Amino acid sequence: YCLDEMKQKLKYLLILGLIIFTQSGCEKINQLTVFDLDYDSQVVIESLIGINLPFNLATPEIETNSESSFEINDTRKDLIEEVTLKQIKLEISDPIDGDFSFLESIKIYISSENLEEKLIAWNEAVDPEAGNIIILETSNDDLQEYVKNDQIALRVNAVTDKLLLTDYTIDINSIFTIDARILGI
Repeated sequence: YCLDEMKQKLKYLLILGLIIFTQSGCEKINQLTVFDLDYDSQVVIESLIGINLPFNLATPEIETNSESSFEINDTRKDLIEEVTLKQIKLEISDPIDGDFSFLESIKIYISSENLEEKLIAWNEAVDPEAGNIIILETSNDDLQEYVKNDQIALRVNAVTDKLLLTDYTIDINSIFTIDARILGI
């Protein structure tokens, strides 16, 4: 009886070990199929823009270089499972001593050929003490159709609560997380 009971317990331990090994193995493989793509762009907010009035600024077209980026990561467009926006960071590069205290709110939209514009990042109440860098809240939307295109564009919609007496140059760094199947896996 004792030997049968030990065999039964050993059997359950082996099954449990196999389940744990399989789950951790799948997680490790899944981690290999996730990578980030960074895109940088810039906008200039011109001085003397009205206070408490929304205004729009468009970035120049941004080359996604998705084909080569996917190839470097051993995948292709047709193997992409999901693309999400991990982070959008705004940094004032000019004036050197500039800060975001002039900004009341900001929204960033993404667009691409044959796709509707979509809100991807925002800050509805910018902290007056924000300094020269802010990181926006981001949507959880799947953006793969945008990133798969050759070019994307960002549109900034903002409201100021102070009069600007000088132009502000803002660098926009966008980090997209790509979840894809790797070739051969």
